[in-house]
Amino acid sequence: MSLFQIDAGTEWRGGQRQALFLARELKKNGFPFTFVVQPDSPLHKKAAEEGLPVLPLRMKSEMDVFASLRLAGAMKREGCRLAHFHDAHAVAVGGRAARRAAVPIRIVSRRVDFPLKRNPFSRTKYTRDVDLIIAISEGVKDVLVRGGISPAAIEVIPSGIDFSPFDAVKDKDFLRQEFRFAPEDYLVGIVAALEDHKGHRDLLEAARLIKLRAPKIKIIVVGTGSLEVELDQQARQLSVEDLVFFLGFREDVPRILASLDVFVLSSRLEGLGSSIMDAMASRLPVVATEVGGIPEVVVKNETGLLVPPQDPVRLADAIIRLCQDRPLAARFGRRGYEVVHERFSAEAMARRVIAAYERIAERKGIRLYG
Repeated sequence: MSLFQIDAGTEWRGGQRQALFLARELKKNGFPFTFVVQPDSPLHKKAAEEGLPVLPLRMKSEMDVFASLRLAGAMKREGCRLAHFHDAHAVAVGGRAARRAAVPIRIVSRRVDFPLKRNPFSRTKYTRDVDLIIAISEGVKDVLVRGGISPAAIEVIPSGIDFSPFDAVKDKDFLRQEFRFAPEDYLVGIVAALEDHKGHRDLLEAARLIKLRAPKIKIIVVGTGSLEVELDQQARQLSVEDLVFFLGFREDVPRILASLDVFVLSSRLEGLGSSIMDAMASRLPVVATEVGGIPEVVVKNETGLLVPPQDPVRLADAIIRLCQDRPLAARFGRRGYEVVHERFSAEAMARRVIAAYERIAERKGIRLYG
């Protein structure tokens, strides 16, 4: 018998990382499981490198019937007792497969605070034969409830992080050496997909204001996405290409974070903000927008500053304030490091998810393993 973990993501984002953390803990605790991932995706490669039991399955879209049939066959062969769907495509493809294979327990993770689409199919994905929806923040839960999902069907389990890559970094001057920044330059970084809801346009508008008041501030942008060309053009139009540096996708995020002075997240929508946790694990003060689950991570005026979304003026003011008040920034960084270790470990996240599995299995009289 086996537990199926299903993630249809083709990129490497917070959701894929959480799925990997959970799979590690399942292996550590001796749970038999199958990790269904997109072939040749970053998640596939990382899971295979760690020796996790991977089943590569191409899931082209939510309506991929062939993928559902193949997955149902694998579920029947492995005696699947529980299926956990980690993203919207996995819910659609895996939900059909689980019904065909008569999988008795079905769990859904919801990581984004986008409103549910106003069509019956969208809501059905999260309600039909689903035993539990795991929301990564109270903000995400609130969106689900407003979308018509019963609060009783939702449990909030925050994302977690693996602290070891951040603790292992010793080089604090990597970016300064790579880009030959001056010692007095103040490095502000964002790690986020270059998509509309991450608010990069607002950050570039803030950069224009920063250039006039604090030209020693440099902004480091890590990530790729559909707005890559547009944001590069916007930076040139605003004449901030000399202080905004687009690094694209990077595998060495812990080393980049260790080189920064401040972390910023300018999102207009955000489930929780796992990149903020990474920054706090790197002892960075945070400037972020007060949306979604971000206030559940950033303790206002204790680990960082919160500003309204889509407000470049307030965003610029907050960044400049930390640049000018280094003792305050250092205090935020120290406290953020304490908070993230107290509340957001990968192990704690996985233990709570596994406890939810066992609680539902006991209620339904189902043995998960053995």
